[in-house]
Amino acid sequence: MTKIDFNNHTVEKIGGTSMSRLDELLDPLFQVDNPEYGRLFVVSAFGGITDLLLEHKKSGEAGVYAHFAENTEEHGWMSALSKVDRAMREAHDRLLDHSADKNDANDFVRDRVEGARNCLIDLHRLCSYGHFRLSAHMQVTRELLSGLGEAHSAYVTSLLLRRRGVSARFVDLSGWRDDREMNLEERITDGLQDIDISTEMPIVTGYAQCAEGLMNKYDRGYSEVTFSQIAAITKAREAIIHKEFHLSSADPKLVGAENVRKLGHTNYDVADQLSNMGMEAIHPTAAKALRQAQVPLRVTNAFEPHDPGTLIDEAEAEKGVAEIVCGVDVFALELFEQDMVGVKGYDATTLDTLTKHGVRIVSKTSNANTITHYVDAPLSAIRSVESELSNAYPNSELNVRSTAIVSVIGRDLRGLHVLERGLGALREAGIDVISAHQTTRTVDAQFVVDREDRDTCVKILHDTFMGKGEEAPKLVA
Repeated sequence: MTKIDFNNHTVEKIGGTSMSRLDELLDPLFQVDNPEYGRLFVVSAFGGITDLLLEHKKSGEAGVYAHFAENTEEHGWMSALSKVDRAMREAHDRLLDHSADKNDANDFVRDRVEGARNCLIDLHRLCSYGHFRLSAHMQVTRELLSGLGEAHSAYVTSLLLRRRGVSARFVDLSGWRDDREMNLEERITDGLQDIDISTEMPIVTGYAQCAEGLMNKYDRGYSEVTFSQIAAITKAREAIIHKEFHLSSADPKLVGAENVRKLGHTNYDVADQLSNMGMEAIHPTAAKALRQAQVPLRVTNAFEPHDPGTLIDEAEAEKGVAEIVCGVDVFALELFEQDMVGVKGYDATTLDTLTKHGVRIVSKTSNANTITHYVDAPLSAIRSVESELSNAYPNSELNVRSTAIVSVIGRDLRGLHVLERGLGALREAGIDVISAHQTTRTVDAQFVVDREDRDTCVKILHDTFMGKGEEAPKLVA
């Protein structure tokens, strides 16, 4: 395999929301008046485009893929794809000033969207014969559609930068009209091998087509996996994620902007806990790749270029300190069986059932005859799990309750008495704590409360361990 000859470079990722404000990033992030090379950018699709291509990440509203998969109405996916076409054109029309660039971008969108349309028409026609099943091709279809958004945003970014005098190179890893089969490392190496990073600024698609199938393995986290693999393969000096905000001790809307503070420095262990709580600093698989390659990660605010942001590496805390408080809504799925004690299999069966229905486990507790899983999933999936477990264990009692987990997280919580102090503070505030637990690793402590108490609980615990206003301790970056 051809070696990529990069040296002392950074690999940097821009998320979809920030991409939609690309024009505001030209000076602070790309430094177009005096471009600094030795930087490779991995870009997400413009905000909202992937939702239109697949399905809305939060509401579940059908996009092209969902319409095609469910055959919701005759040619419903065609209308959805036309909507994508319009949204892409609107996105780049707002960002590009020069008519030639707009024409290039329009041609690019036309080629990709109409190519995808023809592909889906042909696939639908093929599967009208009895020997072919549409279900067998749906994962590949999802991969195809995913790549359209990142290809568009990367192409538009390169046009915008070149117009401002930056030697930007569009690097398409989406495999468009490429009949070669490659794994992820081969796809990345093939796309980057002839680039001189000292004189060019690569703008790389966040989606990479490969034999493993990024969507199949990581779903919507694929762009961070691409980003991390590029950083690991090219041995980057640093991997950087640019967000619209700093990685902070809590949501400023909940605890007050005057009380919140930037983390400054933390480690991958904390990043894993944040991911588990649905507050991804980085996808856990991406974090693993960077950690194993010994590439430090920096999370910055893209609109504050002179602030170093938060460094994430393998360093341990010099002393016990709480770093962040966050909460997530969960369902408590409680399985009680009087005869469970001393009998094996209950836990394994429950885990298999949760996995089968794609239910994400945030936390769990158990005693002699009760296993409680705190899960993040739609209620419909929970009900399916409940039904299967009732059939498997007809003498059991199953209860589902809407709750929330609020977690205090830090590299080292030893000596802080988090459970004791946290329970005391919540009791004083009149918050009923359903459950509380802390592992022996002392990287987090979790408090299970009623869902309506989640935000109040975050504020109380943040005030307890981080202080308020001028009292709030500052971490050293």
